[in-house]
Amino acid sequence: MRISSVAVFCGSQNGRDPLYAQHTAQLGRLLALAGLKIIYGGGNAGLMGVVANAALAEGGKVIGIIPERLKEWERHHSGLTELVVVPDMHTRKKMMYQGCDAAIILPGGFGTLDELFEMLTWNQLKIHDKKIYMLNTSGFYDPLRLHLQHLEKEGFLYDSLEERIGFCPTPSQVLEKLAG
Repeated sequence: MRISSVAVFCGSQNGRDPLYAQHTAQLGRLLALAGLKIIYGGGNAGLMGVVANAALAEGGKVIGIIPERLKEWERHHSGLTELVVVPDMHTRKKMMYQGCDAAIILPGGFGTLDELFEMLTWNQLKIHDKKIYMLNTSGFYDPLRLHLQHLEKEGFLYDSLEERIGFCPTPSQVLEKLAG
């Protein structure tokens, strides 16, 4: 299946390591230059703003989907290709999942992990078969990866972890996997 749109899940903060924002900007540029539409949470704060602004600067198409109650919290982005305001988080996530061909998970907090695990669960339940890639900047997701491997080792996963999720240390490797 040719991938034409990706959901990007990431933090509404930048985090402590400056490389998070650097990798996020590089990913946004690479996605735009590859002609891939970005669907993301619609914010202009943190890594969300970084990925959107980097893609837009390269002429990329960026669709934001934001719940009404988060318009101020995440400082909704007013310069997007399209901003969709939805009533709640469930609607946001469902629209993002339905609109993408693959997902990329960047560093983030509880919301990012919620989105990751819902996508993984829906993938396992065969609600969708979209590829999921983690941008593992500076080993950010190494502890989670170890825990997921533990789940597999202990017999709690139905399939191989590698069939469900790919860990990539750099933005360029994410693009290689998407093109793959």
